[in-house]
Amino acid sequence: MVKISFQPVAGQKVEKDEVDGEQPAVLISQPHDQQVPPVMKRSSMVTLCCLTSALLIFTCSLLYACVYIYTHYIIPQVPSQSEFRCRVMYDDAVMAPLRSAHVRARPHTHSHTHTHSHSLDEKVDIYLQDNYELISVPVPDFSNTHPAEIIHDFHMGLTAYHDLTLDKCYVSELNASVVMAPRNLWELLINVKRGSYLPQRYLVQEQMSVAARVSDLRPLGAFISRLCSGKDTYRLHRHGDARRVYKRALESCNRIRHFENEFVMETLICEPQ
Repeated sequence: MVKISFQPVAGQKVEKDEVDGEQPAVLISQPHDQQVPPVMKRSSMVTLCCLTSALLIFTCSLLYACVYIYTHYIIPQVPSQSEFRCRVMYDDAVMAPLRSAHVRARPHTHSHTHTHSHSLDEKVDIYLQDNYELISVPVPDFSNTHPAEIIHDFHMGLTAYHDLTLDKCYVSELNASVVMAPRNLWELLINVKRGSYLPQRYLVQEQMSVAARVSDLRPLGAFISRLCSGKDTYRLHRHGDARRVYKRALESCNRIRHFENEFVMETLICEPQ
């Protein structure tokens, strides 16, 4: 409502009631469409709703992106299996690359080397967080090798062989050029299990001799110490190239055959003469 007052004109007689009381006022009602609406309040609510909707859409999109990345990129990098049971077929003969080089060097020489196929069974446990591998080789199907438990500790840079027949432990420096790292070995075994890759059939030999006896196991790390606890433990000294093949049988050596790469490794542990 708007209040409008009238002032008396000069010389005009002023009525008594107008003098004694208040001046007359005329109230004029303003049309409804001319009232000012609460625009600011409505605009704030609309803005708040828009921001809430945008935030909700952004959160849902981010959640979907995280699920997609985790499903397609993170999960394949996290092993769903860390324990493998493997059986490998291989030929107990001269290593294939050396045999091929020998044939190329002497093309008129006929090789009379006979091969005998064997199977190697083992259980492999891979611990990616602790960066070590545990290989368990049961009693083989032939009598000239020993069952064993083997630890490759990449953090300590050591390998330990527990000869189950002799109940002795042997420790050597880890040969990283032959032994696959835990992640690489895990990927190899996954591919073998899927059938997308088959290991090589040749046999590689390495020879090591027994050196000093180990009296304190603590410097060997927790995993090897636990494996060799209560057992006679000795250091090993590696001879020559790990890929060298010894043609002459070394009867003074104990053999442990295991699978830790694309081929079968035969470790010969020899007592000093």
